[in-house]
Amino acid sequence: MSPAPSTPSGASHMTTLGYALFATRWLQAPLYFGLVAAQGVYVYKFFNELWKLVGHVLSGQVDETHVMLAVLKLVDVVMIANLLIMVIVGGYETFVSRIGLQGHRDQPEWLSHVNSNVLKVKLATAIVGISSVHLLQMFVDVHHTPEHDLLWGTVIHMAFIVSALILAYMSGPMTAYEHGAKGDAADDSGAGGPARGGGADAAAVLVPRQAGPVRAAAGAEARIEAAGFPARKELEAFDAAHLRAPDPLVLDRLGRLDFVARRENVVFLGGPGTGKTHLAVALGVRACEAGQRVLFATALEWGARLRRAKAADRLADELAALDAYALLVVDELGYVPFDAESANLFFQLVAHRYERASLVVTSDRPFGRWAEVFGDAGTASATVDRLVHHAEVVALEGESYRTRGLTGAAAGGRTALDA
Repeated sequence: MSPAPSTPSGASHMTTLGYALFATRWLQAPLYFGLVAAQGVYVYKFFNELWKLVGHVLSGQVDETHVMLAVLKLVDVVMIANLLIMVIVGGYETFVSRIGLQGHRDQPEWLSHVNSNVLKVKLATAIVGISSVHLLQMFVDVHHTPEHDLLWGTVIHMAFIVSALILAYMSGPMTAYEHGAKGDAADDSGAGGPARGGGADAAAVLVPRQAGPVRAAAGAEARIEAAGFPARKELEAFDAAHLRAPDPLVLDRLGRLDFVARRENVVFLGGPGTGKTHLAVALGVRACEAGQRVLFATALEWGARLRRAKAADRLADELAALDAYALLVVDELGYVPFDAESANLFFQLVAHRYERASLVVTSDRPFGRWAEVFGDAGTASATVDRLVHHAEVVALEGESYRTRGLTGAAAGGRTALDA
């Protein structure tokens, strides 16, 4: 591997200053503890109101209207407490708690993955809910509520609703704009030529934007053809409707190829027909479009390739030659078990690329059953350990897209026969 370029003293100073400024986020921690104390006040208020309500009901001093108003007051307290929890947990997790900075995935660049628009919409929705309870209280006790209060209560509530709708509407275009801006910066920065395989900076710069037409780096089609994909797949064409997991935001994040820039791995786990190969190929295609060299093969094909290299006494040369590829895709791991030699060679491949370059692996088995694939629990454990240390593990949960129609047709046939 070529030596890392020296870091200018100015850049080092700016990095130190950036980390120091980022560390000031801990000044917010006392604010969240203060909100925890405020939540304690609401807990006291809740039980105090509940005790009063029980006492009045047992003494027969209240009618149904007063009971309803008291219950709505309790609901109001709970909803405000929920809003506090949302701010405390969401804010602390998003802006304070992530402290692993040096060479870790939680270094300051993670801020670009935070979807603050979603948090704003959730807060606005919570405020609308609280306002709804207040307005309902007014209408329940309408005989004792001045018309002026009813009018302005309704106007304020509608203003909250309109604000929430505007935030929800704007969150989509704002997210698309952010992605487009990143893509434009990537295109401008990468105009000088294609990236070198495995270069962290190049992968981060040349990732094509996901909003609007993808503008691929020069030579993308040649790289896609050389990668050996079984078919061309796109992330945008992936149908996640049949899946219970993962969150679409996870796939959106993977599509930015940050894991390639950080020399990390992606592992897709799921049953047949859940789209593992589609996603693996789509990430490979996107890496090719971003200027990276990619190589695709099934797990058995990788095993055969490494066995041939070992038989020719050039295994070390083969592993070194694969360093030219920023991303290797290993498909269908587990469909057919390895023999002992292939299992050992595949471990060597994973160990060689550990923290050096990226792998995308698909498997139909959870990690606990990989010993069945490798034929040896020790080799399987060592392989998993190195593969997932710096990896995004994505579980695809759902029925096979290939058999969904067959299942429905079979059910319809049975219904017809029963009729």
